Amino acid sequence: MAAIGKDILLSAKLLSEGKLVAIPTETVYGLAANALDPIAVAKIFEVKNRPFFDPLILHTYSLEKAMEYVNDFPEPLKILAKTFWPGPLTILLPKKNNIPDLVTSGLQNVAVRVPNHPMTLALLQKINFPLAAPSANPFGYISPTESSHVEKQLGKCIEYILDGGVCKVGLESTIVGIENNGVCIYRFGGLTVGEIESFVGKLEIKINKSDNPNAPGQLKNHYSPIKPLLIGNIETLMEENKSKKIGVLWFGKISEKIKNSLNINLSEEGNLAEAAANLFSALRKLDESDCEIIICSHMPKTGLGLAINDRLERASVI
Repeated sequence: MAAIGKDILLSAKLLSEGKLVAIPTETVYGLAANALDPIAVAKIFEVKNRPFFDPLILHTYSLEKAMEYVNDFPEPLKILAKTFWPGPLTILLPKKNNIPDLVTSGLQNVAVRVPNHPMTLALLQKINFPLAAPSANPFGYISPTESSHVEKQLGKCIEYILDGGVCKVGLESTIVGIENNGVCIYRFGGLTVGEIESFVGKLEIKINKSDNPNAPGQLKNHYSPIKPLLIGNIETLMEENKSKKIGVLWFGKISEKIKNSLNINLSEEGNLAEAAANLFSALRKLDESDCEIIICSHMPKTGLGLAINDRLERASVI
């Protein structure tokens, strides 16, 4: 099994040798490899059983360092980088030839971000290459927000897990880019639409749900528990599935009708930031319970609720 610890120097050594290390970020844990080493990057796809057409995110420690790997950085996107990096924002930019095509799945743009976690920022400053790092889980399954999640899922396949505690944001980064001279959003995430629009104006929403992604995290089915996840009116779903053992994912003040059922409340106070931080952990707990199906309703369609709904819909069976 992978060792778990806080040894940044060991993590740097292993990555320099072409090995995989799980790293903490404020969003979720990533499965990292030297992004300039195609053989190391190929190991990410192999360990995760990830399709090669699904691109990876490049992680580095500053805007200035990111400039070494991209051909152009349009001013509106640079404004966002200066404002929100380090943070849960990924920016899609034209890549330089020093980035292997495997990282971008053959696409001309590379997704770049600066993660907001002190241990990973320290690690990135100790190595002379960026890291390619998708979420540290088997492809399509629930993203890990604690080192123990990584150990359960990939512990037999990697050498080391850098333990940075529980991820504070709990949802993957928001992805933005430029199309037709305007800023657009490709994936909802830990940074809200409103926060971004306050700096660059109205965004065009280009959320893709297909098997032909042009950015990471756009596949139609993703983030899924093993057990079926149904979204709708919770009381209706409970009635329709009353012959089954049900696990309920709840938000806000709990209904008397589900108090005695197996349930996890993402936020009793109805706080979307708290719900986002708890989402993947809650899904994992229900998936590991004795329930047969998991049911939930949509979150409020505002702020981080958009990102939570996106993850729920990609994880659901309908």
